Amino acid sequence: MAPQRRRARSRRLAVVAAAVAASAVLASGPGFAAGAGVVRVADPPAPIPTVPAHTPTVPAHPPIAPAPAPTVPPRIPTAPARPPTAPTVAVPGATGVRPSAPLTSAQRQRPSGVAAAPTPSAPTPSAAAAKSDLAFGAYLDYGALGVARIAELSEWLGGSKLRVGHTYLPGDRWHNIEGPPGFLDVWADWRLEKDDRMLVLNVPMMERNEEDVSDAEVRGLLQQGAAGEFDHHFRALAERLVALKVPDTVIVLGWEMNGVTYTHRCGPDPQAWKTYWRRIVSTMRSVPGQRFRFDFTPTRGKDAVPWTECYPGDDTVDIVGMDSYDQPTGLSFDEQVKEPYGLQAQVDFAKAHGKPISYPEWGLFRNGDNAEYMRRMIAWMDEHRPLYNTLTDYCPHGVWQCRQNPRSSEVYRSLLSGRDAEPSTRPTAPAPSQEPSVPPTTAPAGEPAVDCTPMDLGDWVEYWLGGKLCIRPNRWSPDW
Repeated sequence: MAPQRRRARSRRLAVVAAAVAASAVLASGPGFAAGAGVVRVADPPAPIPTVPAHTPTVPAHPPIAPAPAPTVPPRIPTAPARPPTAPTVAVPGATGVRPSAPLTSAQRQRPSGVAAAPTPSAPTPSAAAAKSDLAFGAYLDYGALGVARIAELSEWLGGSKLRVGHTYLPGDRWHNIEGPPGFLDVWADWRLEKDDRMLVLNVPMMERNEEDVSDAEVRGLLQQGAAGEFDHHFRALAERLVALKVPDTVIVLGWEMNGVTYTHRCGPDPQAWKTYWRRIVSTMRSVPGQRFRFDFTPTRGKDAVPWTECYPGDDTVDIVGMDSYDQPTGLSFDEQVKEPYGLQAQVDFAKAHGKPISYPEWGLFRNGDNAEYMRRMIAWMDEHRPLYNTLTDYCPHGVWQCRQNPRSSEVYRSLLSGRDAEPSTRPTAPAPSQEPSVPPTTAPAGEPAVDCTPMDLGDWVEYWLGGKLCIRPNRWSPDW
C-alpha cells in the first residue's frame, strides 16, 4: 500500500483559572493532539509541542457537576478565535445557578446532519477487576492538560486506576529533544505521586523530525548519529530525567521507524540506524542513577520496510512495542493479527527474544466507529498481557475526548471500568474539561437552580472570568 506522509497538526489551548474577587491566576500551555500511527494510508498527526518558556504548572482541577447521566465528551477544542459562549458562574454575594457546560469548538462547528453521540450507559465494575494488574492509560495531551485529564478519565471509567502517563518530546530542534526545563516537570511530579505509576516518553532520534527530509539527507544524518555526533543531546536528556527523579522512564525511541513519516526512519540506511540506536541507548545508560527501559516500537505491518530489519539487538532493547491503529479500510481484526509483521508476529518475535510487549499507540482509524475492533483489541491485550498500553484519545482515534465513536466508547468504557478502582471515586464521572475555570459556588447536584439574573459583561470578560455573573434580586431587597 502506498505510504503517505503525515501532516503535522498543532494547536494551542489556553487554560484559565480566574478569581472573581480581584485576582487571577493563569496557567497556559499549547495543547493539541499528538501521537502517531501507521503510514500505510494516512497517519494520525504527531506532536510538535511548543515548549513553554517557564516551568508549567498543573491547572486547577475543574469543578465536577454530576449530571443525571454522563455524556460522551467532545473532542479537544482548538483555541477559540473569540471567547466561547460562557457558562453561568455564581460568585460570593450573588447566589449562583449550576453552570452549564460551555460549547466546544467541535459542538459549535458540527456539520449539519451529524448527530451528537448517544450517551453510553454508566459503567458497572465487573470481571474486569480480575485484570486489574495490567497497566494502561491514554494519550490525552502532551503537557499539563494531559496530566490533569488523567484523573477525569479515571472517573469516567468508574475509578479505574490509570497507571500510565504518556507524552512526547518535541522533534523540532535538538534543544527540545534534550527535555528543556519546564517541559517534563509536571509529568515527573505525576509519576512520583505513586510508586506503581509508569511514565512513557516518546523520544525522537533526529531534529526536524517531521519536515519531509529526503532519504539522501536522512542517510547522511543516520551515519552522523552512528558516528556519535549527536550523543551529547541524549546524555543531556538522560541527566534531565534523572534530576527529575524519574530514572525509570520508558523511552519509546525512534518510534515507527519502519515508515516514511519521520526523519528518524530506518529505511534509508538500516545498518546505520541500528548503530545509532545502540549509541543512544549506551549513552543514556551511562548516566549514573538511570534505570531506563527502551521500547522498540514499529507500526503494525510491513509499511516501508520490514521492522525486523531495524531491530538493533536484544542488549539495547527492553520492550518490543507496536503502534496498531484500525487500518487500512476493510482490514478485519483477524487480518491485523495474521498479516506479515502484524500483531501475532510481534508477540512471537518478542517471545523469541525474551522481551515483554507494549502498545504505546492504538485506536480507531480508517474503519470508523468500529466497536468490534475495540472489543477485539482489548481482548487481545488481556490475553497477551503487554507491559502497558495507551490509547490515542483524540479524533478520529479516541473514545473519551472524541464524540465521533459512541459505540466504541461504550465498549471501551464497559470493558475497562472498575479495573483496580480507587475507593474514593464517584459513581458518575465527568466529560473531559475544556477550559479549567474558577471553582464556582454551585447548587448541589439534583437541586433545582436558584432564581437569579445573569449579568451581561460581554464575551471577553466572561471568558476570562470563567462564566457569567448571576445576581439573585432579593440579595439587594430591604428585607434581606
